[in-house]
Formats: sequence, C-alpha cells, structure tokens
Amino acid sequence: MTYQFDFGAVLQYWPLFLQGVETTLLMSFWSTVAGFVMGVGCAVARSSGGPLLRRAVGAYVEVIRNTPLIIQSYFLIFGLSSVGFTLSILTGAILALVINITAYTCEIVRAGIESVPRSQREAGECLGLSPFQVYWHIILVPALERVYPALTSQFVLLMLVTSLLSAVGTEDLFGISGNVQALTFRNFEVFIVLWAVYLAMSALVRGAFALAGKFLFVRKRKLGTLL
Repeated sequence: MTYQFDFGAVLQYWPLFLQGVETTLLMSFWSTVAGFVMGVGCAVARSSGGPLLRRAVGAYVEVIRNTPLIIQSYFLIFGLSSVGFTLSILTGAILALVINITAYTCEIVRAGIESVPRSQREAGECLGLSPFQVYWHIILVPALERVYPALTSQFVLLMLVTSLLSAVGTEDLFGISGNVQALTFRNFEVFIVLWAVYLAMSALVRGAFALAGKFLFVRKRKLGTLL
C-alpha cells in the first residue's frame, strides 16, 4: 500500500467542518423538539381520539413511514416551489425531518401508551383523580418513561440521517465535506474525519438525552432504571 495519509491538508479546513457540525446540530435540535411534541400529540390522538381522527393520523403515519425521507424533502423543497410556494433549503429540510420523525415518534409513544394496564387507569379513577390527572400521571408520563430509550435511539438516528439532506443542498456536516474533498482531493481522510465527528456527535446527543432523562423522570432515577 503506497497511499500516504495527509490529515493536515484536511484539518486546515476545520472552520468548514465546524460550520457543518453547527448546521447539523441545529437541524437535529429543532426537528427533535417539534417532532417530539407533534409525535406525542399524534400518539394521543391515535390512541384516544375519535374514529375519524384515528384513521387520519394512521394514514399519515403509514404514508410517511413507507416513503423515503429524501423523496419527502424533494417534494417540500422543489415540488412546492414549482407551484409557487417557496421555502429556503434549510427550512424545507427541517420541515421534512419534523414530518418524518413525527410519524416514528407517534408509533413509539403509542406503544408506550397501550402498554399501560387498564387496571391502573381504573385505580386512578377510583381515587377520585380527574380525567386529565389520570391521563397525565398514570398513562402519559409512565408511557414516556418506558419508551424513552427507544425515543433516544430514534432521535440519535435522526441526527445521523440529516446527512441524506445534503442531496437537496443543505450545508450540514456531510454537505460541507464535499467542499473539503473538492479543495483537497483527500477523500479517504475526509471520510475518516467524518466518521470520527459523527461518532462524537452521537455520543454527545445520547449523553444529553441521558442527562435530560435524569431530570424528567425522577421515579426512574430513584429506582436506577433510566437508560
């Protein structure tokens, strides 16, 4: 093997990589926050809403989960612009991520809601709790506790799949790496740097969720069962 590694030629463009990391984390953060809120809302609607609402949410979930993210992003960014509704590339990319992750979050949270035994709901009603108190304290919060590890993995995966959206022009970490490759012609070194940076970001995001879980789920922290 005669290949000579030259990481210096690549690492001199660290400001570009840093810009890509910032964009990737920005996309991931807003997509996670909005996707979580909307996903929980869809899960509640699908498990406790009326027949029409359940069917509408179910149809949305099936359509999104059975079509590629890249097609959804092309539709939002380029498809809508062809009919006069223009979004910036970054806005369209975040919107595509939100729409995509909401469907997956919905199903994860719904599984947690349906895992709560009906006897616990009835016990809460017997204690005189209001319907809101029963749903919040006995159904929703315990359901989120149970599926929190799965949600964490899904949101870490969301951060990783932002790399796909470089195909529509986002200047995320993967998109920026193409510029560095064009400037240095050191493709192998660039991909090694990408591998290391994505691994570090995954550890950072997973650690942030673990820390958040310790504050959100006090009961599981006391039991020592969180994550």
